[in-house]
Amino acid sequence: MADPKEDPFLDDVDALEAALAEEEAAAEEEALDPDISEIDALKAERDELKDRLLRVLAESENVRKRAERDRREGEQYGGSRLARDLLPVYDNLHRALEAVGDEKPDAAASVIEGVELTLRELLNVFSKHGLTAIKPEVGDTFDPQLHQAMFEAPVPETKAGDIIQVMAEGFMLHDRLLRPAQVGVSSTPAG
Repeated sequence: MADPKEDPFLDDVDALEAALAEEEAAAEEEALDPDISEIDALKAERDELKDRLLRVLAESENVRKRAERDRREGEQYGGSRLARDLLPVYDNLHRALEAVGDEKPDAAASVIEGVELTLRELLNVFSKHGLTAIKPEVGDTFDPQLHQAMFEAPVPETKAGDIIQVMAEGFMLHDRLLRPAQVGVSSTPAG
């Protein structure tokens, strides 16, 4: 009898078993590949959803901050139009007191006192709501952020840019300019 190790039929069986084992391994690998690709797809979807969630959260935080800022600005600056409309009242009361000067006739003393009290109360209301006066003095330097030049004139013993006359006080509402102070400015060249 022939040696089993040399039997060609057995070699074919071994080769056949090896081929079957390879096919089974390939089939198992193919069966796993859809699972791996499905897992990769799910991971990609998860990452995309996480990114979208983070963007939505960031946007909602920005909207919240913007709404809070708008609310604060509304509280601080919402009365700007009313305040601007009250400034001529202040100007007229101030002019009335300047027109009287130091000459207070006894008959008008109570009227003048009433105007002074009204002006003082108006200033208290302004202060309560964050309205402050800009009161430049003659000789101060012109600041275009706070002053409005109504005219320029050469005035001896001044330098260019000095305030030579104040026509109306300006006002700030908190940190915003409500009305610039109206001033005359020296145009005398430096000499």
